[in-house]
Parts: sequence; structure tokens; C-alpha cells
Amino acid sequence: MGEPAGGHDVLLLDLDGVVYVGEDPVPWAVESITSALAQGIRVAYVTNNASRPPGQVAAHLRSLGVPATGEDVITSSMAGAALMADRVPGGRVLAVGGEGVASALRERGLTPVSSYDEHTAGVMQGYGPDVGWRELAEATYAVRAGLPWVATNLDRTLPTPRGPAPGNGSLVDLVAIVSGRRPDVVAGKPEPALLQEALRRTGAQRPLVIGDRLDTDIAAGHRLGLPTLLVLTGISSEADAIAAGPGWRPDYVAEDLRCLMPGRAWRTLAAEAG
Repeated sequence: MGEPAGGHDVLLLDLDGVVYVGEDPVPWAVESITSALAQGIRVAYVTNNASRPPGQVAAHLRSLGVPATGEDVITSSMAGAALMADRVPGGRVLAVGGEGVASALRERGLTPVSSYDEHTAGVMQGYGPDVGWRELAEATYAVRAGLPWVATNLDRTLPTPRGPAPGNGSLVDLVAIVSGRRPDVVAGKPEPALLQEALRRTGAQRPLVIGDRLDTDIAAGHRLGLPTLLVLTGISSEADAIAAGPGWRPDYVAEDLRCLMPGRAWRTLAAEAG
């Protein structure tokens, strides 16, 4: 058995497939998060989904019954904007994706634009449900011109109530194929920038990374030497975890977030495999 939730000061929770799928909560997620908060444990939501600003994500969480503010949400857009600001401080950046992309750029003193011209200094590409041909074409023009290109994340799929759908990584692949190059840097999990941003914003000393995907959530925790918990409510299965290599293998596994409730703990894979 693993240690109880109280052994950590901040829980770094993924959202899609962990807390909700589409508009609906994952079973037991709301009750479990509320229980963790009642124990005095801080909960932060660390998501590769770049489409919405933190305030909108927090409003969605509150509509499900989860107490949350915008300060509790850290998105890959926010980490991506920090990376872009290092490369083109104060510049005009082609923003491809939902409102979360443009909002994060503005927070960092950058100017988001919707089309490429000679004044454009960089490209940031993130997920947005309405991204279409025109946005992807503008991204391709800018990337082919050699501008710095930040991808918020490379998740090829996104969980929906009807099953996996194309994620930002699939659209990044499209631009890469047409332009003949890959992004200069990626902000989201499994790359370290997003979790590093979350650690800076929360001041976590004993964090726990919780997610449903081995290739993003769990791999990101491993890269920073953080303990990881896989919940079996989204993409990856326990069989996947047992078969995974060291860099993707979670420290703990649980059926769902009820493991955060008092008196409960999560299982170690070693115990299950034995």
C-alpha cells in the first residue's frame, strides 16, 4: 500500500480523464477532491489542455461542485507563454488555439495576433475546439518562415464522452509535416516546463503528481523526480502501467480519486504485480 494523501502538501491533478471528461465529472472525483481540501491539502489542477484561461477552467470546476479559483489552475498555455516570453519578450505572437492561448500570452506581456505578417515574432500553438484550416495555414506560413515555435503540448488524443478525439499533438503534427520542422520547444507534460510552472506557483515542497496517462502525467513526474499516482479513470490501464518502462511506471495506482479520502491509500504496482 502507498502512503495516505496527507503525506503531501500539494496534489498536482491532471483534469481531462481525472476530474472530468467533457462537461461531466469523473465518478467520485468531486467528493474525493473536497475531502482532500477538508484535510488541509492544497489541490492544483495542472492540465495540458490549453484551450481555456484558468478562470474558465475554475468556473467549470465550481459548476461540478469543486471549490476552485483561477489561481488553482495551471495550463500548458501558461507554461508555453513563459517559454515564448524568454524568446521574444514583448513581441507579437501568432496564437493558434482557444482563448487560453491568447490569454496566457497577454499575461506575459506579449501581443497575440491571428495572422502572420512581417511583424510577427513567434508562434504558439495550443488546442482549441474550433481550430480550423485558416489557423493551421497561418501557423504553417509562420513556421516555414523560421519563427520560434512553441507547442503547448503534444497529446495526440483528447478524451471525450464519445471516446478519444484528435488532440493538439495531432494538429502540431500536421503543421510539422507541411512546414518540414518540429516545434522548437514543448511546454506541456511530459516536458518539464508545465510542472515547473506549477511548482513555482504553488510553492509545493512535497507534491504528488496525479494523472491518467503514462506518457504525459506520469512521465513528467519522473523527469522531475516527483512521486506519481496513476488513476484508472482515463487513458492508461493498470496493465499498461505494469508493462511500462522505468520512465513511465507510476509509483502508485488507484481505481479512482477515492484514494484521497481519509483512511484510504493507494496500491503500489509492485504489490499488485507480485
